Amino acid sequence: MKEAFCGDGGTWRFPASQPLQLDSGGQLAPLEVAYRTYGKLNTDKSNAVLVCHALTGDQHCAGEHPVSGKPGWWNRLIGPGLPLDPARHFIICSNVIGGCMGSTGPASINPETGQAYGLSFPVITIADMVRAQAMLVEALGVETLFAVVGGSMGGMQVLQWAADYPEKIFSAVIIASAARHSAQNIAFHEVGRQAVMADPDWRGGSYALHGVRPEKGLAVARMAAHITYLSEPALQRKFGRELQRDGLSWGFDADFQVESYLRHQGASFVDRFDANSYLYITRAMDYFDLAQGHGGILAEAFKRARNVRFCVLSFTTDWLYPTAENRHIVRALNAAGARASFVEIESDKGHDAFLLDEPVMNAALSGFMASADQARGIS
Repeated sequence: MKEAFCGDGGTWRFPASQPLQLDSGGQLAPLEVAYRTYGKLNTDKSNAVLVCHALTGDQHCAGEHPVSGKPGWWNRLIGPGLPLDPARHFIICSNVIGGCMGSTGPASINPETGQAYGLSFPVITIADMVRAQAMLVEALGVETLFAVVGGSMGGMQVLQWAADYPEKIFSAVIIASAARHSAQNIAFHEVGRQAVMADPDWRGGSYALHGVRPEKGLAVARMAAHITYLSEPALQRKFGRELQRDGLSWGFDADFQVESYLRHQGASFVDRFDANSYLYITRAMDYFDLAQGHGGILAEAFKRARNVRFCVLSFTTDWLYPTAENRHIVRALNAAGARASFVEIESDKGHDAFLLDEPVMNAALSGFMASADQARGIS
């Protein structure tokens, strides 16, 4: 069991003869998809679970992150005795295309030039990310997925799976997400992108050629975004107006603890994330509108997913993807005739609650997965 939990994985390389077709009309070839797995695929290949990560996540969802040395971002849900258990499930998590942890993205080498893509990398969508995942899943020998699970941008990918590949999934879990990006969220992303592009070291996206990185701009982008992941009660509980030191500086140092916290978040982020990846992935989220390709009617996107079991979870203080957005998904699923359970979880932790210790979320997911396990015959 311990060996299974440690995980396995690597990078799946698709040759130029297997290009990834993009919504923009272009394609990526050759294509690399970095991934990690936990547990083993059972004999009838019925226990595969795809975990989809959020904006700044990656394939290392459990165990120890090989780069940072920190625990995987969903260690609270993936592991022995947890809702996603490698003893029962074969868990797959891949770095999205456009990312910076091994999958093809703007920092990858463009085979036509021998240099990093930079802004020559094509604009991608959530649907493009899902197509790459589908290619990986098939390459791993999995014909159908027992479950697709994700929070935030990961939840968007789950919804896209349900719309595009309903015949390939048995169940789906969407946590703290939305079926389209709101104007407010697009606005926040634009502030972050402009912060990156205003950094002199961005160099029009070609910073790799000059041996520099737009660290200051990316740090500011992360600071602004991080505020949206929290809630006013959480900020008040954690920091209030507490000072960093005795007395005010009467200047622009980090007088308040919340200022120091945000600066730390920004500084630590630039060590593990690529600035251009941030631009591309936020743009993919902005473009996400699942109903748009179905006459503007979200229920139409799920009309082929009537046999999929859905679980939708939201949090009371999440103002980034509020409960109303999640209820909209549930109503559309019901209108399409799909089976959907919904839980709104009381929490003061804001959007980040889906990554934190939330016993009600754990219990809800455990109950849903146990019921799906039984229906699927997984023990």
